[in-house]
Amino acid sequence: MPNNDVAILILAAGKGTRLKSSLAKVLHEAGGRPLLEQVVRSCAPLKPKKIVAIVGHQAEKVAAVVEPFDVQTVLQKPQNGTGHAMLVARRALGSARIAIVLPGDAPLIQTETLKSLLGTHRAGAAAATILTAVLADPSGYGRIVRKSETHVGAIVEESQLAPEQRELNEINSSIYCFTLAKLWPVLARVKPNNKHREIYLTDAIALLALQGETVLAQIAPDPREVLGCNTRADLAEVDRIFRERKREELMAAGVTIQLPETVLIDPEVTAGEDTRIEPCVQLLGKTKIGARCTVQTGSVLLDAILGDDVTVKAHSLIEESRVDARTLVGPFARLRIGTHLKAGARVGNFVETKKAVIGEGSKVPHLSYIGDAKLGSHTNIGAGTITCNYDGVNKHQTTIGNRVFVGSDSVFIAPVKIGDGAYIAAGSAITENVPADSLGVARSRQMNKKGWAAKKRRELARPSDPKSKGKRPRKSH
Repeated sequence: MPNNDVAILILAAGKGTRLKSSLAKVLHEAGGRPLLEQVVRSCAPLKPKKIVAIVGHQAEKVAAVVEPFDVQTVLQKPQNGTGHAMLVARRALGSARIAIVLPGDAPLIQTETLKSLLGTHRAGAAAATILTAVLADPSGYGRIVRKSETHVGAIVEESQLAPEQRELNEINSSIYCFTLAKLWPVLARVKPNNKHREIYLTDAIALLALQGETVLAQIAPDPREVLGCNTRADLAEVDRIFRERKREELMAAGVTIQLPETVLIDPEVTAGEDTRIEPCVQLLGKTKIGARCTVQTGSVLLDAILGDDVTVKAHSLIEESRVDARTLVGPFARLRIGTHLKAGARVGNFVETKKAVIGEGSKVPHLSYIGDAKLGSHTNIGAGTITCNYDGVNKHQTTIGNRVFVGSDSVFIAPVKIGDGAYIAAGSAITENVPADSLGVARSRQMNKKGWAAKKRRELARPSDPKSKGKRPRKSH
């Protein structure tokens, strides 16, 4: 159900000094996406009237992250606090009656939690509702001081806590819901009476409570949802939680993951039932894996598409490639961009492919490079085979037909075509087309010189003559 009277304001203007980075805080990634994108994706299902992001540091880069999600951006310059950001966004919020405000570096917040916060705010006819969390160690956070079971009296910063308040462990998440008609008048009265000379939303909430307005607090069901990312350690912890959630999602869908804590999976990855993921695997980007597949230890898949019953053996890399049903890849194989293995094909150890189509049932078992090539069905490529596809300026195509047998250590100097049923003799450098059912041989005639090796050894063993120093040795024939 749309929330046509609600606007969402995401605060994304900060630099993130404690991260010690040239990159704006909200552009750092956790769980495979920028922090800000994670926040937007949690907000969008609420179907608000609009989503507004306050930008400042590296504004153009930050705006580019949210552009695909129809998020309006407003520049805050200079950045004078959360209350100032709210005032800067006032025109953008338009006729919205309620605003949900949240930081752009709290990516673990879940849609259901925001829905519940909004529901509590509406039901209580509140001026402000604060999302809080209960922590075992609340150090560093402002504390919630309640005046009743549901109503908030104040938010007290840690440095301002009275001795009797130091045991409080309910903290402010900096995620709020406001009734804007009640917020704007008090926000106009907030003064920058702090060491940073900034205007804070917490001061506006204190004024609302002071004048008897309803200020509610709702505890987040999972305190991890309110975690911010102020340090590299924070980023690592948030990323770990995202990855944990994704692994649990796949395991609930019927995927076996061995030693899950060692497996890294991006948010858009999918996998079918009875697929098995071994330790230390990375499944990245928009990788899609079919049913009953096995991805063995140390393999990395990026934007790969795997059909059913595929086996990826240990330490293989598959990038932007398609691998059809019942294929076998690796171990130690590298499938580069544009590779397509058709059903039942095999690419073995220490094989590299790029923009290559390997036909049904065809095999490239080991130690080969197949680039800009198209192989037909049931073709066998011997060890050490190379397609020479680059002439220093342009790339050229090698086409190898069906049921072709290629001997080991062969070189195809593209452009070249090999007909169906042909044989290529081992050690050949093929520069011309080979007709169907023909034998292609391109190598020098072997010549054996009897006694040459024994003679050479005798010469090498003979003591050197001082008189011949500096003279060139005779060539042996």
